[in-house]
Amino acid sequence: MSTDEHPPDSARPSADELLDRYQLRDVSDATDGATTAATAEPPAIGQIQRGRLRIYLGMAAGVGKTYAMLNEGQRRQSRGTDVVVGYVETHNRPLTAAQIGDLEIIPRRPVTYRGVTLEEMDLDALLQRHPQVALVDELAHTNAPGSRNAKRYQDVEELLAVGVTVISTLNIQHLEGLNDLVEAITGVRQRETVPDRVLDEADEVELVDIAPEALQSRLRHGNVYPPERAERALANYFSQGNLTALRDLALRRVAEKTETQLELLMEEQAERDKGVARTTSAELVMVAFDKQPNARWLMRSGWRLARGLKAHLVAVAVVPPGRLATCGQDAALAEARRLAEDLGAETLCIEGADVASALASLATERHVTHIVIGQPAPRRWWQELLRPSVVQRLLRAPLCADIHIVRLRDEQG
Repeated sequence: MSTDEHPPDSARPSADELLDRYQLRDVSDATDGATTAATAEPPAIGQIQRGRLRIYLGMAAGVGKTYAMLNEGQRRQSRGTDVVVGYVETHNRPLTAAQIGDLEIIPRRPVTYRGVTLEEMDLDALLQRHPQVALVDELAHTNAPGSRNAKRYQDVEELLAVGVTVISTLNIQHLEGLNDLVEAITGVRQRETVPDRVLDEADEVELVDIAPEALQSRLRHGNVYPPERAERALANYFSQGNLTALRDLALRRVAEKTETQLELLMEEQAERDKGVARTTSAELVMVAFDKQPNARWLMRSGWRLARGLKAHLVAVAVVPPGRLATCGQDAALAEARRLAEDLGAETLCIEGADVASALASLATERHVTHIVIGQPAPRRWWQELLRPSVVQRLLRAPLCADIHIVRLRDEQG
């Protein structure tokens, strides 16, 4: 679904506004109803204890993420925690449905769109209920047009902001940074994606793993899809090769998350023991993009390089002098910038009569160590001789940065 019909992020209520709207502030009133000097002041936004996010990550549908999420909800409830089901999709799987048990379920909110009634998670009712823990399935889901937020992960962020802990589920193919890799592996473009920062910022990520052969067996037994759909799935998306590759991506992603957490713990321990200040990465990756359709492919390539180097990522667009305002007005540039921001990049729009010179100057000024740029379109030798491409001029510039030339392809949609 297009997100154009959803309000911008700036229109979403702040955590402070949500606390006021649903009377969630911890304020003690005097017994006579009058405000006294001893009455506690409402907590400032910085004093709100943010909820924790736990994600069950899997390589594909059917590995058992929803089952694991519901099972954890049952365990927490048995220990006295206030747990509710904000949204769950059992796909008519009996064993999964049985895990709901006596958990309280927040009724879904009906939304009519183009004559069709859809059911969405009722965020307002969930905020009003304000449980300790909310179970929210399918984190990458796109909400129906007219909803307050375009994506379910944005609903989850509102819950976290007011102190609700959320347990959710996600498949590896729905991570934005892996979108083109997943398409190359499976031949299927995922339209519903989640910014990688959501997984990066999660407090806990648990891999729900299963051997590809075991998942295929589940499909054949009708435990994932109806028999007629299962056969098509086994012949296409759920082939042995696809599942093995997706499993590898999921394993690597969880390993990266674990490694990052371990590094942070070790750095914190070093600071406590020796007072050593944390240092930032010496590597800096710069992606040069424009409004061409392949900008998204280029951006993801730069993100993967930066992630592997544990480096900061800067995405830069160069526009002609006097055209700086076009960065915000041009739809293609704005879309590329949104993707860069979703991937955690710093985005810049700079002016320059010569693109190569502008990029080289910025790279020198910012001490960039890696420049990622798209391969130029094929040209005749005499054209390259008379007016070298941006790539050729960058290669000749006195830079200390490595230049990565990415072979591009057009992206449709």
